[in-house]
Amino acid sequence: MRHVAKLRQLRPLGLAGHAGYEVVTQAISRLYAEDADMYRAAGPDRGREFMSDTDSFIEEVTEEVRRDRMFLMLKKYGWIGALAVILIVGGAALREVSKAKAQAAAEGLGDGITAALNKADAASRAKSLDTISTESASGKAVVKVLQAGALADSGDVSGAVELLNSVATDGELDVIYRHAAAFKALGLQAETLSTQDRKLQYGALAAPGAPLRLLAEEQLALIEVSEGDSEAAIARLKAISQDAEVTRDLIDRASQVIVALGGSLQEDPAVDG
Repeated sequence: MRHVAKLRQLRPLGLAGHAGYEVVTQAISRLYAEDADMYRAAGPDRGREFMSDTDSFIEEVTEEVRRDRMFLMLKKYGWIGALAVILIVGGAALREVSKAKAQAAAEGLGDGITAALNKADAASRAKSLDTISTESASGKAVVKVLQAGALADSGDVSGAVELLNSVATDGELDVIYRHAAAFKALGLQAETLSTQDRKLQYGALAAPGAPLRLLAEEQLALIEVSEGDSEAAIARLKAISQDAEVTRDLIDRASQVIVALGGSLQEDPAVDG
């Protein structure tokens, strides 16, 4: 239409916002003034067609202005979206690389441990384990505990206890590693530590919420047996057997000791008042 051809000559690419709409409105007014007489003389039907053409024209120009405004915003802020995409993709790639490195390191550590444990004698196993290097704190703890076991098997109990105590006192490790090392060290010192020291240290491992609590309670019961306090040992073993976290193997061991001490596995009958 002639209206569209004229107004498109007036529309710059930078038309946006309210200012753009004002320009459009003024242009339409001028066009309407030029052709009003012609459409008025043509009669009401032609006048309605003119109004319909004008509405369509306004919608067309409005859409064009909206597109221009979006284009300008993309030119101004599009780099932010591109940067976000780059960061997301780059972060995902870095995570995958990190996971691959961690998996490779874990596999290497596992292969090294397996090769060391396949040595024929305990001294060779201990020496081979001592050569394993890893950056993981938990990996180092596992290697030290295994090396301590090999040293103990070779007769170097003091060296084994020293390694285990170094793990047990390492504050950077999770509590399960520290308590496991302390528990194993106490087991190796059953003949050298005093009963009082062993009770004190096992008591610390039996604290509520400790990962090896029930195993430490079992050792305390055995110490009570060695002291001749069968009644206390039976009571402790029964409490272990009824604990919600007890394993089947521990129940079986506790039951065997209770029976050996002359105790009953049944609950004591209630005393009527």
